[in-house]
Amino acid sequence: MKLTGSIALATLLLGAVYADAQTLNVMATTEDLASIAREVGGDKVSADSIARGYQDPHFVEAKPSFILKLQKADVLIVVGRELEIGWLPPLVQQSRNAKIQVGANGYLDASLEARILELPQGQVTRAMGDVHPQGNPHFWLDPENGKIVAREVGAKFGELRPKDKAYFDQRVADFTSRLDVAEKRWLATLAPYKGTKIVTYHRSYPNFAERFGLDIINYVEPRPGIPPTPQHTLELIADMKQQNVKIVMVEPYFDLKTPNAIGRETGAQVLVMPPSVGGTKEITDYFKLFEYDVNLLANALKQVTGK
Repeated sequence: MKLTGSIALATLLLGAVYADAQTLNVMATTEDLASIAREVGGDKVSADSIARGYQDPHFVEAKPSFILKLQKADVLIVVGRELEIGWLPPLVQQSRNAKIQVGANGYLDASLEARILELPQGQVTRAMGDVHPQGNPHFWLDPENGKIVAREVGAKFGELRPKDKAYFDQRVADFTSRLDVAEKRWLATLAPYKGTKIVTYHRSYPNFAERFGLDIINYVEPRPGIPPTPQHTLELIADMKQQNVKIVMVEPYFDLKTPNAIGRETGAQVLVMPPSVGGTKEITDYFKLFEYDVNLLANALKQVTGK
């Protein structure tokens, strides 16, 4: 009986090890991409992220623990468009994980098929601030791009685990269907405010603004990545008063001192609006990111417009 029990236990343990070996270990650079990976991968993947949603993804402190996580990864999903250029390359290199090096089979640039806005024309110089030569990397804030990323992720998972391809395809179809339904609801919520002029701190929201019909007329930053100056702030206040702009959207990792001063001078509402999953405790997945942001913005617009 003891021998039979031991054999059963060994079989169970071997099965667990085998199942674990079949699970794709996915690392993403942001929580947004990790959330989409979980939607697509289901119980066939384990997904984690390096940057957290409350952090500025342009500036992430490189920690040894990130190297350890990357060493174990089967797949690395990056935002791309040089969003992570300041911190990711040395981490990937030091991981010495051949699977996830740039160009390797386990490396996935999520931006390749997405709709990218603000592609610079002509030469990009440092005088322009932190302008991305390959276009604005905050593309995930359009749910249509979320669907595209899901397809790319599903294709990559299916490529790495051919036996599970049908499973991943079904998960992508289900995610897309649910996102279609949710997107219609979000569009309807913001439809009364189409064309509303807004100001944002950084250039995180162009894709969001285009999808939901908002008009970003200016930024708190004088140039991308450059802190607000007194002169630019005065000009922005005058511009907002002239155009009757009553909304200032700010990412959670920026200082509110200048935006609040602008709000006092113009009567505008200052909204701390997370551009990423994990930006607040309530935003635990990709769907809840839009639910939170759309409702936050709609409630503020209702107050300032009376609609």
